[in-house]
Amino acid sequence: MCNKPAVVHDTHIIDGTKREIHLCAEHAAEHGFADIKHVSMASFTTKVGSAAVQSPSCPTCGTTVPQIRQSSLLGCPDCYDAFDKPIGRLIGQSQYGATHHVGRRPAGNDEDVSRRHETQRLMHELEAAVAAEQYERAAAIRDELAKRSRGEG
Repeated sequence: MCNKPAVVHDTHIIDGTKREIHLCAEHAAEHGFADIKHVSMASFTTKVGSAAVQSPSCPTCGTTVPQIRQSSLLGCPDCYDAFDKPIGRLIGQSQYGATHHVGRRPAGNDEDVSRRHETQRLMHELEAAVAAEQYERAAAIRDELAKRSRGEG
């Protein structure tokens, strides 16, 4: 608005359009901006921190948009629906046009998949039995796993 050095830099992004305003101290006061020399950093960081806490989160896993932007990972399948507006276009671009989670499936036929799942379940049971010092149960599970690895079960 004038040739004086800007002390207030305000950026708004509305519907994907970025609008920046750079104002000197006088024009900033005219537009309702507080005198930045009198703003304490403690109140500033509190306001910034509270804004981060208030960001919307996925109702299922609690993931927030800033977390997704930082890690480039969604927390669960429901994040696709929960964040459709803020990052739907971004998801579509990164997932070759797919905007909904359709799940993952390991290679192989259904029998192979169910066999792998059962083996994983038994491994977890074995670990739990050993941790609980249930050695007879652990031995039975170990034997079942051995049969499966030989192709008997």
